[in-house]
Amino acid sequence: MDSLNNYIQEYTQQLEKGRIQKAYKGIIAFMSELRTELGNKYPDFTSSALYVGYMDMTYFGFTPPAFNDKKLKLAIVFVHETCRFELWLAGKNRQIQAEYHELLGQKELGAYVLSPIQPGVDAIIAESIVEQPDFDHFKELKQQIEAHIIRFSEDLNEILAD
Repeated sequence: MDSLNNYIQEYTQQLEKGRIQKAYKGIIAFMSELRTELGNKYPDFTSSALYVGYMDMTYFGFTPPAFNDKKLKLAIVFVHETCRFELWLAGKNRQIQAEYHELLGQKELGAYVLSPIQPGVDAIIAESIVEQPDFDHFKELKQQIEAHIIRFSEDLNEILAD
């Protein structure tokens, strides 16, 4: 079994190479740019601060107006360990989340699947949207994510309206 000291030693060795810092800064810069551009393009959406995380996930909320009324939020999430982007539908609090989990469990969700109810799961629905992001092409990646956000929002709006 490894000790914390061994983990920190490995961490330090990796940091000495300089690649982790560059990758992490690149991810944060991308997410920050994406948040700013989406906020400018869709001013009626509510955008939250960027959560940089602990190298587990980096995300920000980007919620359509119709979701605000329902006390729901949409999060754009980069999962570091799997290097992929996800969209999460979540409640503003645990009670709202549980209510919508139950409500959506009674509806036809099409291709969407409810997330399991368990500690540490913050999404009612989580959808993987970009499995292998190409960070060398920021513009195309942002467009790809934006298209998924709009489709996801419209689909869920329709499901919630039924």
